[in-house]
Amino acid sequence: MLYQAYQFQEDLLAPMRDWARRLEMLSSSFWSGDLSRYFEAAMEMISRFQLTHERPDFGITSVTIGKRDVPITLGTALDLPFGRLLHFSADVDTRRPRVLVIAPLSGHFSTLLRGTVQTLLRDHDVYITDWANARDVPLSAGHFGMDDYVDYIIRFLEEIGPDGHILAVCQPCVQTLVAVAVMSEARHAATPRTMTLMAGPVDPRESPTKVNQLAVSKSLAWFENSLISCVPLRFAGGGRRVYPGVVQLGAFMSMNMERHQTAHRKLFEHLAKGETAEAGKIKTFYNEYFAVLDLTEEFYLETIDRVFQKAELATGEYTHRGRKVDPGLIRNTALLTVEGGRDDICALGQTSVAHDLCRSLRPHLKRHHLQANVGHYGVFNGRRWEKEIYPVVRNMILAME
Repeated sequence: MLYQAYQFQEDLLAPMRDWARRLEMLSSSFWSGDLSRYFEAAMEMISRFQLTHERPDFGITSVTIGKRDVPITLGTALDLPFGRLLHFSADVDTRRPRVLVIAPLSGHFSTLLRGTVQTLLRDHDVYITDWANARDVPLSAGHFGMDDYVDYIIRFLEEIGPDGHILAVCQPCVQTLVAVAVMSEARHAATPRTMTLMAGPVDPRESPTKVNQLAVSKSLAWFENSLISCVPLRFAGGGRRVYPGVVQLGAFMSMNMERHQTAHRKLFEHLAKGETAEAGKIKTFYNEYFAVLDLTEEFYLETIDRVFQKAELATGEYTHRGRKVDPGLIRNTALLTVEGGRDDICALGQTSVAHDLCRSLRPHLKRHHLQANVGHYGVFNGRRWEKEIYPVVRNMILAME
C-alpha cells in the first residue's frame, strides 16, 4: 500500500500545483511591485512541490577541449531492459581514452553525475550507465538483481571494447570491483586498464555512518515488509515489487533536513527579490534531486543483505553466478580509490580497503586519494572535484594509456 498511498497523494496535489501555476501567471493583473513578486514567489514554491519520475536532460551540448568549444552529441550505444549505455560523442579527430562511468542505482537518475561527466569530457571519450526506473520496466523483462547488475557492467565494457577505463561513484563500487575481478579471472579482452572507485561501500564495517548503522539495525525481513511495495497497474511496470525512489529520497533528506529547509527559504527570498540567477542555481539542483527512480525489490534487498549486512566482498564470501569472486586475481587493472574527508554516507576506509583486496596488484598500479574538507557529493561534483580530484583521475588514466 506504500506506493499506492504516495500516488494517491500525488494525484490529489496535482490540481493544487496546476492552479498555483495559473495564478502565478495572472498575478501581475491583480498586484504590482513587491507584492506581485512575493505572490509569484509563493505560487512558484507551491507549483514546485512535487517529484518527477523521468530522467532530466543532461544538458551537455558542448565542452571546452583545448582552447575551443567542441559540440557534444548524446547517443545510445546499447539499450537493455534495465539500463542503457549512453555515449557522449565529441566532435574531435584525435583518439581519446574511453571511460565508462558507473552511475549509482540508489534512487536518483544518472544525471546526478552531470558535473562528473562534463569534467571528464575535457580529456576523455565518455560513456555512462543510464539505469531504468523499475516502475517503467514490464514484468515480462524479468528480474534484476546484483548478478544482473554485474553482468550489465561487463556487457557495457564489451560494447566499448578493449583498453577502456572504468569509474564508479558510490554504491556501484562494489559491483564494479566484482565485474573487473570476474573479467580478470576470465582474461576477458575488454577488461579495463584502470578502475577508479569513488566513495563506495567496499567494506561498510569501516567507520560506519548512520546509513551503514541503519542497514544493520533491522532484519532483512523488516526491510522487505516495511519498504517494498508494488508499482500501481497504471504504469508499464505495474505489479513489479520495488523499493520506491520516494522512500530513498526521504531517507537522504532526513539526514540533512535543516540544510534543505534553509535552501528553500533562500529560494523563496531570491524569487521574491527577482534574483533569478541565484534562484536558478537552487532550482537546478532540486530539479535533479527531486527526480527519483524505483529499484527492483531483488536488487535493493540483495544490496542490503550482501553489501551492508554481510559485507561479502570484504570478507571473501562474495559469489557471482554461484562462483567465488576473488579481487586478488586482478593483476593488470590499475586501481585508484577516492574518499572525502567529510563524507557522512561512505566514511573513510570503506573504499580504500579495495587495495587490500586487490593484493596481486603491484605498488605502482595502486593509488589512493583522500580529499580533505569535502562531503559525499563533493567527491564527484563541484570545485574540488574539478580542481583537485579530477587531475588525479586523469593522470591515472593517462599513465595507463
